[in-house]
Amino acid sequence: MISAVPELVSEADVVVIGGGPAGSTVATLMAQQGLNVQLFERDHFPRFHVGESLIPETYWVLKRLNMLPKLKGSRFVKKRSVQFVSFNGKASAPFYFEDNNPHECSQTWQVVRSEFDHIMLNNAREHGVEAHEGARVKDVIFEGDRATGVRVMLEDGTQRLVNSKVVVDASGQSGLLMNRLKLRTWDPLLNKGAIWTYWENCYQDSGRDEGATVILQTADRKGWFWYIPLHGNRASVGIVAPFDYLFKGRAGHEQTYQEEVEKCVGVAERLAGANRVAGYFATRDFSYRCNKVAGPGWVLVGDAFGFLDPLYSSGLLLALKSGEMAADSIGEAFRKNDFSEEQLGNWGPLLNKGIDRIRRLVCEFYEGFNFGNFVRNYPGLKGRITDLLIGDLFDDKVDEVWAPMESLYPEGRSVPVAWDSGTAPEIAAQKRNELHIPEGATP
Repeated sequence: MISAVPELVSEADVVVIGGGPAGSTVATLMAQQGLNVQLFERDHFPRFHVGESLIPETYWVLKRLNMLPKLKGSRFVKKRSVQFVSFNGKASAPFYFEDNNPHECSQTWQVVRSEFDHIMLNNAREHGVEAHEGARVKDVIFEGDRATGVRVMLEDGTQRLVNSKVVVDASGQSGLLMNRLKLRTWDPLLNKGAIWTYWENCYQDSGRDEGATVILQTADRKGWFWYIPLHGNRASVGIVAPFDYLFKGRAGHEQTYQEEVEKCVGVAERLAGANRVAGYFATRDFSYRCNKVAGPGWVLVGDAFGFLDPLYSSGLLLALKSGEMAADSIGEAFRKNDFSEEQLGNWGPLLNKGIDRIRRLVCEFYEGFNFGNFVRNYPGLKGRITDLLIGDLFDDKVDEVWAPMESLYPEGRSVPVAWDSGTAPEIAAQKRNELHIPEGATP
């Protein structure tokens, strides 16, 4: 008879599930406070991930992480602006971040996530985080309603029970605790999908515009493309549109993508003569939030808490910012010996308020908001719009744009409903947060 492999037992102050940007951020900042942090990542880095664009407000978290020297010494393309191209091909004036805030933070980067995330995880190790790759968290252990640790299977097949005061779920959109505790709320308005791929030898701006993110509407206004320049003369180019339009009754990812490119002259021109260097990626139902950020002994950060539409490249900011906010509250929890939901989640209202602001701008875009028209009518508010675009989401000053924006509404239009106002059960039942990664090369 073969005896079962004994389960090893270890102790940590904090366990982090997932080594992406949110997990690496919260782990690093807690290790800086002297806490014993163990991180478990199921994949091996470097690994593919979409979401390449950093916006300026990430600077302040990256500074706390001691990541800035690494980024300044990297190959990543420098990003200084964002530009919008309307359905008829008319381009807005670029929103140059440094014109709004002449500070070092106004120059950021377009990153290849396989490289960026790997740097972040190794940076966590440099700060004392015990990070394991190829390690699958099988379960979060609860005593009553309080999380007390995790059960992990390491790459060599060893099973480990890790007891901890706090469990941080940074497992991404797979959302270990989000699914277990049924916390996810689907956004009632942002029912979108995306198809994207990567190109080489495509159009690249130069000088001040070398790393500009360009957002281009299709001619029929049913979708929009992101165009993100990357190092190595490559670009990430994707179409976002309503899920039903993009995936139902269409021939397949490749043909759908090409059909949408033909509807967007600006993208077609930029890809003329370019070589596609990857297959076609696709995702759907990616706009959601959880109804809480924490509970007794557990915390959610990054995509394990929520994700917003990618229109304004807020994904990495919200991952880093939620990791930072959570780390500060967890550190305070250890000083107080208070691991209640109230203490561990006291940052949730502020995070949600910031997400609500960028969500409002996303919803306005989908309802026809035109940046050029707004600035012509309210030139004094260009700086506030730029504040939103750089990710300055946690300051009440940006709220002065909403009333002027509403003054330009056509008759009968109302403000967007809240993210938690409810999705019809029959629609929610059809939601599937899925990601298709093609075979072959990935960035």
